[in-house]
Amino acid sequence: MTQDTAQAGNRRGTITLLVLLAAMMQTLDTTIVNVALPYVQGSVATSPDQIDWVLTAYITAAAIMTPPTGFLVARFGLKRLFIVSTVGFTLASMLCGLAESLTQIVIFRIVQGAFGAAMIPLSQTVLLTIYPKERHGFAMALFGLGVVVGPVLGPVLGGWLTQDYTWRYVFYINGPLGIIASLGMMVFLPESPRSGPQKFDWFGFGTLSLAIGALQVLLDRGEIKDWFGSSEIVIEALVAGSAFYLFLVHTFTAQRPFIRPALFRDRNFAAGVIFSIVAFITLYASLALQPPYLQDLMNYPVLTAGLVMGPRGVGTMIATLIVGRFVGKVDTRLLLAVGLGLSAWAFYVMTGWTPDVSGQAVVTAGLVQGAGFGALFVPMSAVTLSTLAPEDRADGASIFSLSRSLGSSVGISAFTALLTTNTEINHADISANVTAVNRAFEDPTVTQFLSPFTAAGRAALDALVTQQAQVVAYIDDYKLLLLATLALFLLLLIFKKTSGSAGHAAAVEG
Repeated sequence: MTQDTAQAGNRRGTITLLVLLAAMMQTLDTTIVNVALPYVQGSVATSPDQIDWVLTAYITAAAIMTPPTGFLVARFGLKRLFIVSTVGFTLASMLCGLAESLTQIVIFRIVQGAFGAAMIPLSQTVLLTIYPKERHGFAMALFGLGVVVGPVLGPVLGGWLTQDYTWRYVFYINGPLGIIASLGMMVFLPESPRSGPQKFDWFGFGTLSLAIGALQVLLDRGEIKDWFGSSEIVIEALVAGSAFYLFLVHTFTAQRPFIRPALFRDRNFAAGVIFSIVAFITLYASLALQPPYLQDLMNYPVLTAGLVMGPRGVGTMIATLIVGRFVGKVDTRLLLAVGLGLSAWAFYVMTGWTPDVSGQAVVTAGLVQGAGFGALFVPMSAVTLSTLAPEDRADGASIFSLSRSLGSSVGISAFTALLTTNTEINHADISANVTAVNRAFEDPTVTQFLSPFTAAGRAALDALVTQQAQVVAYIDDYKLLLLATLALFLLLLIFKKTSGSAGHAAAVEG
């Protein structure tokens, strides 16, 4: 090996570590905040359904700002955009940690998501650029590992920082990481040629962004505002519907629209986008539901909750590495069926949970559920993009990424709203049977602590009824997530069998 070759290899290794660090930062923030949410909620004095805006604001902003990445790279250059994205993401993280109100946190999370949106596709692009074509499979394996490490570390790291320091450190942790990544890119990342201003469908992008944003606000605020009994929700629905209508009309009439309808003539791609939306709805809904269940109903300390959730990420990482070896060799529909089966089993088990469930049972269900998603992720990308023409795969990957983010944000908002609504309904139903003439109160042991004739007894009764109402509401949510997972089996009938080489190429690009 010559000295120049060794230096080139060392430089490539350094760049690989830097871009994987950036990718890990971005994905870390999708899970590190989850276990800290109850503490954030108490700090800014807000309700359980409102605090989820901290999650959905970040994901929605990232979803909206991911599609223009290609245009921005052509306009400003990959190195400059990557550095600006990393610096902006880091500064926004610091501002999130300094925030004193829910409004401030949500605004800074939107900024954080907007800057972080480009970090994942840019990391993937850099790795494909610095590694020769024959090593692209290896490069994408490294990329996949970097993307998965973030969600694996998130719950554990978030629990430790929140318990031993404060919830603000789940954002401050990005400071040193971002500084290292930014300075390293300035020194080691090579300049890339800029192709100058490119045509970009700003009208299509703007109307779709407005539709997604209005829909997300509707879902986030619907429960608080009594849904369509509120003029605000009606206005948001009209804005979302009108913007989406304009987007569709423009898409089918423009010469070069933001999203080309011709892509959806490919049945694998069309079914894959729907599959992705539903799969990410179930994944992120369950990720948002579990921390409050562990901390509020099972009284787990935040660090314990993080440790209990950690194996879910381990299952995802292991399954991703194993299944990646079979993509292109085994029918991807079979791999998807295995992933769906594991996910469905986990949700089925969760429908039987009560606050008395053992920690081991929670860990086992999380491990299986994580493995199920890991078994879905790579083949889902492969089967969705494999039958597209090579020149269409970049556009297809952009839409596929958008569908993942859309499913994630909708899943969190919709199922949190369902949890709140069902808790209220269940509370009313259970309370109807808790009357002073109920024969259960004839038991002296019951009346000693739960007497309906004393203020302390009534308070204890209300707390017990609320807990039972929440347990039933969680079960209802998990049943719906189970049904959504089972429904995805029907889409497997639509997918066409992909050839080995096509499937492998799509997996690398997706």
